[in-house]
Amino acid sequence: MQWETVIGLEVHVQLATKSKIFSGASTAFGAEPNTQACAIDLAMPGTLPVPNEQAFRDAIMFGLAIDADIARTSMFERKNYFYPDLPKAYQTTQLEKPIVGRGHVEIELADGSKKSIRIHHAHLEEDAGKSLHEDFHGMSGIDLNRAGTPLIEIVSEPDMHSSEEAVAFARKLHSIVTSLGICDGNMSQGSMRFDVNISVRPVGSDTFGTRTETKNLNSFKFMEDAIALEVERQIEVIEDGGKIIQETRLYNGDTKKARAMRSKEEANDYRYFPCPDLLPIVFNDDYIEQIRETLPELPDARRDRFLAQYGLSHYDANILSGDANVARYFETAAGGDAKLAANWIMGELSARLNAEDIAIQDCPVSTEQLAGMIARLVDGTISSKMAKEVFDAMWNGEGSADDIIEARGLKQVSDSGAIEALVDEVIANSPQQVDNYRSADEAKRPKMLGYFVGQIMKASKGQANPQQVNEVLLRKLNELL
Repeated sequence: MQWETVIGLEVHVQLATKSKIFSGASTAFGAEPNTQACAIDLAMPGTLPVPNEQAFRDAIMFGLAIDADIARTSMFERKNYFYPDLPKAYQTTQLEKPIVGRGHVEIELADGSKKSIRIHHAHLEEDAGKSLHEDFHGMSGIDLNRAGTPLIEIVSEPDMHSSEEAVAFARKLHSIVTSLGICDGNMSQGSMRFDVNISVRPVGSDTFGTRTETKNLNSFKFMEDAIALEVERQIEVIEDGGKIIQETRLYNGDTKKARAMRSKEEANDYRYFPCPDLLPIVFNDDYIEQIRETLPELPDARRDRFLAQYGLSHYDANILSGDANVARYFETAAGGDAKLAANWIMGELSARLNAEDIAIQDCPVSTEQLAGMIARLVDGTISSKMAKEVFDAMWNGEGSADDIIEARGLKQVSDSGAIEALVDEVIANSPQQVDNYRSADEAKRPKMLGYFVGQIMKASKGQANPQQVNEVLLRKLNELL
């Protein structure tokens, strides 16, 4: 039997407000545990929540960016459950009247095809704290700094049918929220977390299978791997005569294994009821239109501009425009040569960032430093081989490209007289290779140039301009024919 995968996503986006959704406590990342949780975050007796307007503005911006319905009246409920890092024993969230209604996000797949993924809604809520297991033997630590941080939870329709589509959708959401500036997009710090609902059904069936939810995936790679693993598991269970149990699962990206966490709750399990401490919040049309006027350039528009302004390929423009931080980095570095900047960012720079798990906004090579190195490539001061040495030095904190070139004596030799002298010397010291070149068929001669070029570069300690070397060498050898 052939199987079809059905996937829906719930995406938790941590909003980049300076304070929490219902209190003035800081949301800054990295503080000492439990130093940024105030009495309101803990729902201590006598405290009342005060809504953070910026969180509402951020949510409305997202809704406008995905062409969604914006609720004119939005209200909060309490979602009741006990968990050690939920100090209130309830979460203030939205159920009946979420701030963002139905919308859509267009994704582009590797084959160039496009697909619209429907958004069911996006609602505002507060985040819970964080349980820490690694540093405690036989115990868990609770850090409540994150408790009360504003989130929007984006809920898609089950419109995706492969891990490729799910990852493309997740990447597009990441691109949108970082472009809007409402989230820093740092998934390693929990700024975006993905819950993936997965089921399988026979191809051609219009009945959904029983779904499972894999929670708290914080990388696109983990999402791709977790989907593949769960789809394989579900098909195997069904084909062996078993039944899929609706449950919440966890995926470990280090071991590449998943396990059941708990049976899946339904809405009634949480005993939702309207929050008695928060009145419904009403937005008028003028308020929403004022926010619409502040929307920055969105990913699709930025991609189209990159194509027109920088002459990039569609592939390059897609990659460089997708992440707002990457786009900003590229645009500063692109002044001297956009294509060279694109190649370095998508090649060497990206590889280093991935290998060391560093976000581009924390890159040790600033965009100005990369632009300076590219300028020296363009004007012929250094060769591409030298550029790699310069890049390594910049990555290790040795200063600007110009400083490194000067300190290491890396200037490329482009003096025509000096290069001619090097070529003459190598030809004179290679009589056998010259004879072989002269007696070879014309079609074979280009392949024989490598020996001479290698000797010349060796003699110049790698500093001769390769293009000039090839031009002078070819001319002088052909004069000997």
